[in-house]
Amino acid sequence: MDAPFPVVTLGHGSGGRLTQALVRDVFFKHLANPALEALGDAAALEVVPGRVAMTTDVFVVKPLFFPGGDIGGLGVNGTVNDLAVSGAVPLWLSAAFVLEEGFPLADLDRVAASMARAAKLAGVKIVTGDTKVVERGHGDGVFVATSGVGSLREDAPGGPRAVRPGDAVVVSGPVGDHGAVIAALRSGMELEGLASDCGSVAGLVEALYLAGVRPRFMRDPTRGGLATVLAELAGEGGVTLRIRETDVPIRPAVRSVCDILGLDPLYLACEGRLVAVVPAEQAQMAVTALRRLPEGQGATAIGEIAPAGPGPVVLQTLYGGTRVYDILASEQLPRIC
Repeated sequence: MDAPFPVVTLGHGSGGRLTQALVRDVFFKHLANPALEALGDAAALEVVPGRVAMTTDVFVVKPLFFPGGDIGGLGVNGTVNDLAVSGAVPLWLSAAFVLEEGFPLADLDRVAASMARAAKLAGVKIVTGDTKVVERGHGDGVFVATSGVGSLREDAPGGPRAVRPGDAVVVSGPVGDHGAVIAALRSGMELEGLASDCGSVAGLVEALYLAGVRPRFMRDPTRGGLATVLAELAGEGGVTLRIRETDVPIRPAVRSVCDILGLDPLYLACEGRLVAVVPAEQAQMAVTALRRLPEGQGATAIGEIAPAGPGPVVLQTLYGGTRVYDILASEQLPRIC
């Protein structure tokens, strides 16, 4: 890579020639498009008919690179997914980077390349951004902040208050993959056959709508995992969710990591999964539509909405008992995204 230094220096954040070289040799190299190349203080975009959805997020995952992804792909997919589950078609992203002095430019190049791949797969463009540099020891390599804009569907999900007793709860695939990978890496465990599920759910959402499914509620189960998403839904919607443990897809490798480290897979983060609540009569349509895509191969209906009862989320266990899930006081694993 043609760059004046092998690592980030404070000069790279000065706005001078080093900053220009960083933009040219790293970001434009991978992310170039007409809107970004204009280098204006704001991107000039086409007018979107109807309503738009906007979201923003910050990514501080540790480690920066992990099996199945890295902070770059996570930054794009995390924001794309927030738009998609709101019922929007993702269109444009912005990206801001806080770099630590001494961070290898080769690693930054990997991050930018990963973002480019993720954006291409998700069908979005990164149209504007910013870079700042902090002194050595005042950061942790790189932090990424992304914001996104999408065109909101007229029949977007109504949210927690829209769910009804009898509605089905559907997940698009095995849960806990991302959280298990991060936990295992931090604990020095060897990973065999396990990778983060980091990816876009925009295609999954599109598949539901094309199949005629109209979700009442959608989320991507990131921090706090599946259990937290369902507990929040129950609290905000004033209902109880009855979930069947036998139907919740969890990989054996994820269970093994959880058994060793004392974690609950239902509270582990996913970064490429969709949770949807759909009318009962559309449950099989939803599962079939999701399974047509590679990223939805493990889709299944895991439970249903019930009137308010003994707890927010009631899990029917493998052994015939029940377990109540609620929102944890704090995340099992900090800095997972």
